[in-house]
Amino acid sequence: MTMELFSQQRRDAELRRLARVKQTQREEIAPISDTVVGFFKSVEKRHKKLGKISNMWTRLVPQMLQEHCCLEGLSKGTLTVLVDSSPHLYDLKQLLLAGLEKQILLACPGAGLRRIALKPGRWYDGANPQDRKLRFD
Repeated sequence: MTMELFSQQRRDAELRRLARVKQTQREEIAPISDTVVGFFKSVEKRHKKLGKISNMWTRLVPQMLQEHCCLEGLSKGTLTVLVDSSPHLYDLKQLLLAGLEKQILLACPGAGLRRIALKPGRWYDGANPQDRKLRFD
């Protein structure tokens, strides 16, 4: 009987050891809702700043140039626009100098817009227009 008891204790000890070794430690993870809510609040703030300007931009800037530029941000009254190539940068600059900038400024009086600055750069990955994938920094 003692042999049976010893064998049973050994099996129990082995099962406890296996349970301890096989058990995974789970970290406390914050609910995804907190992350998503934070993201949407930041997007909402940016949308309020750029929403009206973006609407005017799409109405007044020719479609051909819209495909090659992106509104990067509005800071201290300056709207920064990324343009993906030098020829498109030149064309857009000429349009702005010809009166487009004044039209946009007059169309968005409550947005705090005072000037438009063009900057060469890309907001996407890939050189080929068909391979464009948005890049989130």
